[in-house]
Amino acid sequence: MILNNKNDALVSTLSQALEVDVQSRSPWASALNRYMRNKAAVVSTGLLLLIVALCVFGPMLLPNAYDSTDWNAMSQSPTWQGWHLFGTDESGRDLLVRTLIGGRVSLMVGILGTLASVSLGIAWGATAGFIGGKVDAFMMRIVDMMYAVPYILIAILLVTLIGRAFYLVVLVITVFSWMDTARVVRGQTLTLRSREFVEAARAIGVPTRRIIAQHIVPNLLGVVVVYTTITIPGVIMTESALSFLGLGIQEPMTSWGVLINDGTKVMEVSPWILLFPAAMLSLTLYCFNYIGDGLRDALDPKDR
Repeated sequence: MILNNKNDALVSTLSQALEVDVQSRSPWASALNRYMRNKAAVVSTGLLLLIVALCVFGPMLLPNAYDSTDWNAMSQSPTWQGWHLFGTDESGRDLLVRTLIGGRVSLMVGILGTLASVSLGIAWGATAGFIGGKVDAFMMRIVDMMYAVPYILIAILLVTLIGRAFYLVVLVITVFSWMDTARVVRGQTLTLRSREFVEAARAIGVPTRRIIAQHIVPNLLGVVVVYTTITIPGVIMTESALSFLGLGIQEPMTSWGVLINDGTKVMEVSPWILLFPAAMLSLTLYCFNYIGDGLRDALDPKDR
C-alpha cells in the first residue's frame, strides 16, 4: 500500500511537471517540437543543408576549376581519374565543380529573388489590407493587371533588353513573383486589422505606418515563413527556365538551368551531363517542398 501511494504521488508529480512545461512552452517552441516530429521535413532539412554546404565549400576543396579545360578528358564519363566524379562536358570541364557552382548560383538567385519578392509582397499586401477602401481596391487591381501580363514572355523581353547579368536576372524574377505573397498577406491583414490590439493602437493615436510595422507584420511571420519556402522553388525553376532558353546566367558562369540545357544536347551520347544537374535540381526542389509542408503543419496544426 505504501509503495502504491508513493508511485501514485510520483506519477502525479511528473504529470504536473509536464503540464507546467507544456503550459510554459512558447508557441514557437511548440511549433519547433511539431516540426521535429515530421520525419520527411527533418530529413529534407538535413539534405538541403548538405546541398548548400557542398555548393558553398565544395568548389574550394576540389582540385578542378569550373572554367578550366582538360583537353585529354573531353566528354569523359564519371571516373576517379582527375577527380572527375561527375564526368566532364564536351569542352573537358569538370562537371562536379560546375554542378556545385551552378547550384550556388541557382540557390543565390532563388533566395535573393524570394527575399525581394516576399518583402515587396508583404509591404504591398499589408498596406492594402490595413487601409482598405479605395486604396485597397486600386492596389489590388494593379495586382490583377500584373497577373494578366504574360510572365515568361515579358521576362524574356526584359532580359533581352536590359542584359543578362546576375542582378538583372534577380530583378526580372522579382518583378513578376511578388503578387501571390501580396494576396496572401492582404487576406491575413483583413483578419488582423479588427483585432483588439490593433484597435487599441488606433485608439491611442499610433500612426498607421507603425501599426503595420509593429503589429500587423509580426503576426504574419508564420504565413510568410511557409510561403517563402514555397516561393524559393518557383524562383529557382524560373531562373532555370530562363537559363535553359539561353536568357539567364551566361558562360563561363553557370547554373543548373544552363547545365541542363547543355545536357539535353548530348544526352544520347553523354547522359551524365544531363542527369547529375537535373538530379541536384530535383532533389533541392523536393527538399524545399517537404520543408514547406512541415512548416505549414507546425505553424498552423489546425490545417492538418
